Amino acid sequence: MTTVLDTKGLNCPLPVLKAKRALKDIAAGDTLTVLATDPGAVQDFEAFCRATGDELVDSTEENGVYTFLIKKRA
Repeated sequence: MTTVLDTKGLNCPLPVLKAKRALKDIAAGDTLTVLATDPGAVQDFEAFCRATGDELVDSTEENGVYTFLIKKRA
C-alpha cells in the first residue's frame, strides 16, 4: 500500500518532519510517497533514510516538484 503526503510549499525541515509522522502510521514494508518543492529536501530525505533505516526507493524531480518514494523498514 502506498500513502501520499503532499508537502509542496513547505520548507526544511517540515517535509521530513511530516514524513516521519506519516511513517509511524503505515505498516512495515508499505511505501510513502512524499511530494515537495523545497530543493533542500533531496539531501534531507537521503539523510533521513540513512538515519532511520527506511529505504529511499526513488527520488525524482519534475517541473520543480520533488517526489520521494520511501519504503518503511520491516
